[in-house]
Amino acid sequence: MEKVRKQKKHHVAAFKTPRFMHQCCFFLFLFTLLATTTQAFDYADALSKSLLYFEAQRSGRLPYNQRVTWRDHSGLTDGLEQGVDLVGGYYDAGDHVKFGLPMAFTVTMLSWGAIDFWEQIADAGELEHTMEAIKWGTDYFIKAHTSPNVLWAEVGDGDTDHYCWQRAEDMTTSRQAFKIDESNPGSDLAGETAAAMAAASIVFKKTNPHYSHLLLHHAQQLFEFGDKYRGKYDASIGVVKKYYASVSGYMDELLWGAMWLYKATDKEEYFEYVISTAHSFGGTGWAMTEFSWDVKYAGLQVLASKFLMEEKHKKHVNILKKYRSKAEFYICSCLNKNNGSNVARTPAGLLYVRQWNNMQYVSTAAFLLTVYSDFLQSKNQKLNCHDGIVSHEEILSFAKSQVDYILGLNPLNMSYLVGFGPRYPKMVHHRGASIVPYRESKGFIGCTQGYDNWYSMQGPNPNVLVGALVGGPDHEDNFEDQRNNYVQTEACTYNTAPLVGAFAKFLQLENKMLVHDSDSLQVASF
Repeated sequence: MEKVRKQKKHHVAAFKTPRFMHQCCFFLFLFTLLATTTQAFDYADALSKSLLYFEAQRSGRLPYNQRVTWRDHSGLTDGLEQGVDLVGGYYDAGDHVKFGLPMAFTVTMLSWGAIDFWEQIADAGELEHTMEAIKWGTDYFIKAHTSPNVLWAEVGDGDTDHYCWQRAEDMTTSRQAFKIDESNPGSDLAGETAAAMAAASIVFKKTNPHYSHLLLHHAQQLFEFGDKYRGKYDASIGVVKKYYASVSGYMDELLWGAMWLYKATDKEEYFEYVISTAHSFGGTGWAMTEFSWDVKYAGLQVLASKFLMEEKHKKHVNILKKYRSKAEFYICSCLNKNNGSNVARTPAGLLYVRQWNNMQYVSTAAFLLTVYSDFLQSKNQKLNCHDGIVSHEEILSFAKSQVDYILGLNPLNMSYLVGFGPRYPKMVHHRGASIVPYRESKGFIGCTQGYDNWYSMQGPNPNVLVGALVGGPDHEDNFEDQRNNYVQTEACTYNTAPLVGAFAKFLQLENKMLVHDSDSLQVASF
């Protein structure tokens, strides 16, 4: 982690009815969108593999249906020193620290994807795996929230962890746990964890109402705690600063948490919070060009934009318009239509925010663009950017270009989603993936032995970290597949999480196109 870190030719009968012409226009869009290359990406495979990644990142006692078989139980004494059960959850990246803030954002994004693209994920047969990925995180959050005003924020220490190159199953590093409470507040962490549990409660509402209610109970308590005892979590837990410092502060997370609680409960008090603190907390002030585990404003603003069209929120139209204006600033920036205030791109067109783990910003952008495109389509609206009017089709097309770049449509023909396609990173910066599997070789591997025999080993990792989205290429589309190149070859859970919904959406569009191709061929045969 070192974070200091497809064209089928077909014939159409010459019908001229308005309805037929409308359908033609729609399917022409799909055709244009999905046939941009001679190469057809298997979005179903990408979706399936992305969900496997979360199983590789599991901490704790692995279940009987664990599919990533090179992993085994780990971290079984987490929290023991502090007298609390903190077994479970996710390792955030290539090491073995459990960081609460990025873990919660990962679960929020998985849940948002499941909410907005439920049917698409279900049609792909991946709903159960998606819900399992979410629940692995929320089960841990329930444990970590030991009382209304206490939330365990981190297990393990980044500094000592980085002295070792070991499998999680062999860990000898510190498993000290750190918490936030009334005396040591962390509104950002409490707000994001509340958002994750509230969003997840929506996911489980029909299939597991009792669990959904439990999540909501914790979410409400956490939000109240974070709002009442305000402060940045990295001021209370200094050891996190070198890895996941809260640069944006906690106001975005409190707004974000309130928004997800409103969506989960429909209680006006949460919506009023999003409205009343909109200005003072920067919700209608901050215009962003990134969306990440640290900076939630763009995601919040996209969510708030959807309420603008609802009758019951007419009295707040002015504030909601300000939220939407900032959401559109983000979308237009990604589209390079924002009067110069745009997100940079590589020569091949990949969004480029910063050198370190840039793909995290690409996956979140692809997700927000896809969500906003669907919103505009549902309202039959277009986006007014400074540099021109943009259709929902254009937004979706650009989102697809980013996803396709990830999957291999780039100068190196490299899939940055590990295990997908014929060429992908083989030397991912990941302790467990780079060492012989514990289930095959249970002999203990120590810190220096791991560095000497495995970290410095030339050649591919013995285990493929399937579904991981690595940090990706530099600003010139260059990529060096080396284990020590952690800036480009390390993957994180919050990189892959937004792709679950996006893959499901593009799989649905591809299937519609294939059905249309088939129907058109049948019409032409008469």
